[in-house]
Amino acid sequence: MSPPAITDASGHAETPRENAGADNGLMSQTTAFRRAAARARRKQALDDQKRSFLRMVSHELRTPLNAVIGFSEILSCELYGPLGAPQYKEYASLVHESGLKLLRLVNQIVEIARLEGHVTDLDLGEENLDDAVEDVILQLRAEATARGVSIVAPEAGTLPSLRADGRGLRTILTNLLQNALTHSPQGGLVVVEARQVGGGQVEIEIRDHGEGADPADLPRLIRPFEQGGATLTRASEGAGLGLPIVDLLARAMDGSLRLRSTLGHGFTAIVTLPDAAARPSTARARF
Repeated sequence: MSPPAITDASGHAETPRENAGADNGLMSQTTAFRRAAARARRKQALDDQKRSFLRMVSHELRTPLNAVIGFSEILSCELYGPLGAPQYKEYASLVHESGLKLLRLVNQIVEIARLEGHVTDLDLGEENLDDAVEDVILQLRAEATARGVSIVAPEAGTLPSLRADGRGLRTILTNLLQNALTHSPQGGLVVVEARQVGGGQVEIEIRDHGEGADPADLPRLIRPFEQGGATLTRASEGAGLGLPIVDLLARAMDGSLRLRSTLGHGFTAIVTLPDAAARPSTARARF
């Protein structure tokens, strides 16, 4: 004899089999919810571990490097008196320069790790592009002078505002301008321009008049530790991390990076970021 059916208020008779199906569906939803919550907790724990590791690496590498850089600068300047043989001053200067290069590399590696590990906290808000360009040009003025290269921003004072992270925007500009300086010839010119385009976007264009790159090499240049062939590889220094950092930062701020170049006709990098008036995207970072 089959079990009696249960009649609800509407008069519909629910059989035990229907009740069992509903219970199984509820259990499946509960299990899926628990699994999703467990995955979220594991991801949060992993992110916390990554942040802790990066803080440790940053401290353990930067602290001794800063000591080497500082003391070698004191020696190269003979702050407390002459060193004796002139070679000592030269060696101290070499140690200082090498320390700065190594510190720059450490900073880039830590930045790449942050961005690829999705542990960089960006504070997106309205940023004045004029101020950011002026800050970065001032920071790179000594390097540009040493290389005999001029950096110009023809539209300075009228550049549009962006929705971006202040530190991230300056990191993008610094990496692109350093790349342009590195590949510019003596007496060369680096141009910074920006314009509003459709869709609530702003394009920042930085171009140099160096030897350029083979268009076939351009996709490789946004991969970490990659450099272009020929002139870019032999004549430049660095680990090939500047453009990958720019690409990751631009995407994290709802933007993009495009490269344009042909051999013998310079190199152009175009970063697109949201206009200050643009509505924030629901996807904060797209990797």
